[in-house]
Amino acid sequence: MNKNKPLPFDIAILGYLVLLTLLIFIFGRPLSDYYDELAINLAVAAIVLFAVFFLGKFQNRVALFFRLLYPGLLFTLFYRQTGGLMHLIFPEFLDRHLVAFETAIFGIEPTLWLDRHLINVPLTEILSACYAAYYLMIPAFLLILFFKRQYQLIEKSLLAVCLTFIASYLLFYFYPIEGPRYFHAEQYIHTITGPIFRPIVELAQTASVHGGCMPSSHVAVALVINYFIWKFYRPAGIILMIINTGMAMGTFYGRYHYVSDVVVGAAIGVTMTWAALKYYGRIDANRFTEKQPFDSQVKSVS
Repeated sequence: MNKNKPLPFDIAILGYLVLLTLLIFIFGRPLSDYYDELAINLAVAAIVLFAVFFLGKFQNRVALFFRLLYPGLLFTLFYRQTGGLMHLIFPEFLDRHLVAFETAIFGIEPTLWLDRHLINVPLTEILSACYAAYYLMIPAFLLILFFKRQYQLIEKSLLAVCLTFIASYLLFYFYPIEGPRYFHAEQYIHTITGPIFRPIVELAQTASVHGGCMPSSHVAVALVINYFIWKFYRPAGIILMIINTGMAMGTFYGRYHYVSDVVVGAAIGVTMTWAALKYYGRIDANRFTEKQPFDSQVKSVS
C-alpha cells in the first residue's frame, strides 16, 4: 500500500462529497439555503487531500495515526450534516407509509405493542447498555487495531464502514423518516425510564438530528465491525454479537427506530462489507494477512 496515494476509503469519501454536492445542486431550492452544507463538503474534501498528500509524506506514528484514522473523525460531522439535508428531496417525513407497512405485517406497529406489553426498567437498562456500547465501538475498534499495528486491516475495515455510512446517509435523503418517538409521541402510554444506561442513551440522543432513521446506521456499522472482530478475534466477536443483538433490539424498544430500519440497516451493513471484501479480493487475494501488516511498507515507523 502506498500511503502517498488515495486509499479506497479516501476515494469513497470524495465520491460521496461529489455525489452529495450534485444532489444539492439538483434538488436544493433555493440553493442559498444549502451554502453551509456545500462549505462543509469543500472543507472535508480539503481534509482528505491534506491527509493523502501531506500526512502521507511523513514516516512516523503520529502522522500515520491521522492518515489512517481521520475518517473516524468525519463520521459525526457527516451525520450532523444530514440534519440540514433531511428534506432535500422530499418536503416531509414519510413515516405514515412505513407505519402502514409494518402494521400490515405485524397487526400493530411494534413500538406501540411494546409500549402496551413489555416496558420495564430491567429490560430497559439491559437494552440501553447494549445501545450505549455503540458509541465506544468505532473508536475502540480502530484504536485497538492501530496499537496492534494492523494497519492494512484498518484500511480494509474502514472502506466497509465508510461505504456503510455513505449508503445510510444517502437513504436518509431518499426516504426521510423521523422515527416512532416523534411520529407516535401522542400515542405512547408509558415513559421509558432507567437509573443508569437509559439516561446515558438519552444524553447521547440530544446530539441526534431530527430524522435519519431509515436505515439504522447504528445496526449497519455495528455489523461491519462485528464481522471483522469475529473474523480476526473470535472470542471478542462472540461477545460483541450478543451486545449488538441487544443494541438492535434497543433501537426500536427505545423508540428511536422502526423494525424496518433495523432490517434495512443490517442488509446495508452486510452488503457493504461484502462489497469491500470483494474489492480487495479482486485486486490482491493475498494482500491482507496477519503476517504482513502495513509496517512492512513503513519500516521506519516505530
